[in-house]
Amino acid sequence: MWTKLRALALAMVAVAIGGRTGWAAGGAIDPAKIVDLTYTFDARTIYWPTEPPFAHQFEHFGTTPGGWFYSSAKIAAPEHGGTHMDAPIHFNRGGMTAERVPLAAMVGPAAVIDFSARAAKDPDATLSVDDIRQWEAAHGRIPDGAIVVARSGWGRFWPDKKRYLGTDRHDDVADLRFPGFSPEAATFLLKRRSVIAIAIDTASMDPGDSKDFAVHRIWLGADRPGFENLANADQLPAAGATLVCAPMKIGQGTGAPTRIFAILP
Repeated sequence: MWTKLRALALAMVAVAIGGRTGWAAGGAIDPAKIVDLTYTFDARTIYWPTEPPFAHQFEHFGTTPGGWFYSSAKIAAPEHGGTHMDAPIHFNRGGMTAERVPLAAMVGPAAVIDFSARAAKDPDATLSVDDIRQWEAAHGRIPDGAIVVARSGWGRFWPDKKRYLGTDRHDDVADLRFPGFSPEAATFLLKRRSVIAIAIDTASMDPGDSKDFAVHRIWLGADRPGFENLANADQLPAAGATLVCAPMKIGQGTGAPTRIFAILP
């Protein structure tokens, strides 16, 4: 099955760069057809309450003895925070590490399922099977090789950690409050549809009040990657966009910072 999914995903990219999706005449890409779904990594980046913040430090910045300008810096960051990939090994002892996740598992048509109206009233809301079925009633069956994006509307709170996570206290995991996927929806997508990855515009595929991380265990347990903290999800159409996820290729990584963007139809 993975061979077929890989071929489909790569075919989607070929369509995108072949002039039918997102590219202007003459071969130049149309900037209006690209949506950046990645938050900047800096001191404001939101990480899990148990993690240290992103660190960036210039080692050189200025004029050299030879008279030209030169700068370089070093960074330090947890794997899981900001816009990032959860590699399967994050919750699956035998799962793929970050560098082993195939590119074809990270490129595909985006099925953007919106449950923001419910999430606005309930921070513990989860994407349900009914939400999936309603999307399919409007847009057709989720295409094989798709990446399903759960759109909760939570991006409006970034980078306010307290509103985005439910708490801004270090080590406080008891008061996390934000939407996620339901275990039933994750199981449906895994068993009933040929979906290569799931993504969400919150800090976790599981809702903040989860204590057993059932969605992580279901999805990553099936050796599928997941993507969290998507930016600008409100700019995506429900269907028709192509999603490209490019995580840092960390050897033995349990996850990785990821540049994610969409090519609009």
